[in-house]
Amino acid sequence: MTDLLVIAKEPLPGRVKTRLTPPYSPAEAAALAEAALADTLAAVAAVPAARRVLVLDGRPGPWLPPGFTVVPQCGGGLDARLAAAFAGCAGPALLIGMDTPQVTPAHLLPAMDFDAHDAWFGPAADGGFWALGLADPDPSLLRGVPMSVPETGAVLELRLRSAGLRTGRLGVQRDVDTAADAVEVAAAAPHGRFAALHSRLRVSGAVR
Repeated sequence: MTDLLVIAKEPLPGRVKTRLTPPYSPAEAAALAEAALADTLAAVAAVPAARRVLVLDGRPGPWLPPGFTVVPQCGGGLDARLAAAFAGCAGPALLIGMDTPQVTPAHLLPAMDFDAHDAWFGPAADGGFWALGLADPDPSLLRGVPMSVPETGAVLELRLRSAGLRTGRLGVQRDVDTAADAVEVAAAAPHGRFAALHSRLRVSGAVR
């Protein structure tokens, strides 16, 4: 079976979702991040996996459901931290972030199967990626990839294909980075914790 990894930051005000402020306060942005993380972990918990691992910068909180192994993120840039997460896997692994609370088990299940693929790539609407699956978790595929730039996803996908990996493509998803992203993602998954909190904040006047 495949390991399923979530890489995340502890949702603390001023440390997460800083691009949501304004219009949100740091505390509101952190609450939205916590809701997004909780939705993500719930989706992961519903998918059969060899292990469910939270690769965490910070400390776990009450938002963490049972059934997860928590490992600390290493230091360095995001490329190094992603590489280290894969280095901790002995077999096939699928990694996602905490920024796509609209993702469901149905989105993840195809990428848990490596019978016909060596890798899975999930492109993000901003040019990055929301998911990466590797049948053979080779950390060198991540090291040196420029992160958080419009060409991140293209560079990574080219690396996978240049390495000769049969690469499957997942559907495009939108990361929650800005207030406009939050509106779209909440609309895409209206029954989740993220959407419920987003609606409450709008009703309370946090966003006008």
